Amino acid sequence: MKILDGKKLSQKIKEEVKKEVEELKKKGITPGLAVILVGNDPASHTYVSMKNKACKETGIYSVVHEFPESISEKELLSTIDMINENPNIHGLLIQLPLPKHIDTTKILERVSPNKDVDGFHPYNMGRLVEGLDTFAPCTPLGVMELFKEYNIDLKGKDVCVVGASNIVGKPMWALLVNAWATVDICHIETRDLAAHTKRADIVIVGVGKPNLITADMVKDGVIVVDIGINKVNGKIVGDVDFENVSKKASYITPVPGGVGPMTIAMLLKNTIKAAKKMLK
Repeated sequence: MKILDGKKLSQKIKEEVKKEVEELKKKGITPGLAVILVGNDPASHTYVSMKNKACKETGIYSVVHEFPESISEKELLSTIDMINENPNIHGLLIQLPLPKHIDTTKILERVSPNKDVDGFHPYNMGRLVEGLDTFAPCTPLGVMELFKEYNIDLKGKDVCVVGASNIVGKPMWALLVNAWATVDICHIETRDLAAHTKRADIVIVGVGKPNLITADMVKDGVIVVDIGINKVNGKIVGDVDFENVSKKASYITPVPGGVGPMTIAMLLKNTIKAAKKMLK
């Protein structure tokens, strides 16, 4: 069994990003990322703080627009318009979730597709499905980078994706299909999850349910990517019973230290990509 070490790979990517930032600065461009953070959700504040720190480490200009939970949709849309027009900001990220009185779809659609470094705009989602160059969502993109780093060939592999969210599951499916994998996508209405995971060469899970994937649900030699993040008795764990599943797996991601660091690394890469478009 080998560990798919996202922490180690993310550091390698950060060093590459740092060099690219230096090159862009020589050409008069300082990559800039703006984050909109609404409310007091502790997890959201933690994520934004980590993203901000990663930007500073790599030389990317970062600004966080914080708003109270009571902010109106109109005010939020106005802020997005202002950031869209700012030539010094190349990437704009809306930290989710947003308060219930705000239409998340409307907010995400207001972000300029050219600054949509989270890859959530329907325009970029559509290009992703068609296999065209675009901004792909950071978490599934990070999973693909792990496969690339560890020379895991996806062609013809049977992959089971557990979770069908717009943020992870659906874009993960698109990236895998574009890499010529055969993809089975499962969700909360799937009747017999084990029947799908047992025949998969690769299982990718991200639903937020501890120990959802157990050893009896996977075959020997399986590759397991755990995107889930859960807190159990004060400890961060994934969606996979790591202790027992790892005994059958050929490769597996740890939680923490697997996909999490890769998500932020891909955000940095997408921001650089957006900044480079300014040169064209």
